[in-house]
Amino acid sequence: MHARPTPDDTADAGPERREYFRIEDRVGLEVRRLAADAPLDGDVFDGDHLGQLKAELVRLDHEVKSQLASLAERDRALTALIKSLNGKLDILARIMAFEQNPLQPDAWQEVTLSEGGLSFSSPEGDWRPGDRLALRMTLPPELFRPVAVAEVLGSQPEASGTTRVHTEFIRLNDSDRQQIARHVMRWQIRQRQKE
Repeated sequence: MHARPTPDDTADAGPERREYFRIEDRVGLEVRRLAADAPLDGDVFDGDHLGQLKAELVRLDHEVKSQLASLAERDRALTALIKSLNGKLDILARIMAFEQNPLQPDAWQEVTLSEGGLSFSSPEGDWRPGDRLALRMTLPPELFRPVAVAEVLGSQPEASGTTRVHTEFIRLNDSDRQQIARHVMRWQIRQRQKE
């Protein structure tokens, strides 16, 4: 959390490929190596037995947002109240989901994060360019949990005996990308307030 945000260069090597701002932050990180022939759309973390409920929640959230647009023209105070309550429910749902599957202390680590990719330290040293992995991040303090499939761009041994793995997201849905973008923006705002 001490470095200044810079445009993304996840691999830190090679040609200039910066498209996004990156930050150094401490996040919860779960990593699963994927087989070369594994489908990119599978859920490798918990089989997502709540998939139908999540889909219904997303549908209801879109419905509320579309209704709020028309309500805003008639009653701004009521619209603000409903937005606030919707945000409160969203936070409560994230807290409950996190409490059901909390991360162990060793799952929290310093990473470099952007909308385009992630670099992290791994105890495994056998990462090769082109390897694919599934990532689930927990972004504090909001506890957003974006999930992505990433491809290894490169790796470097670290003095601590771990390996720094540089990845690029190859599958990241729009809502997860937006969560990461908001997290990066809020991180930047918090850093400016500290200065």
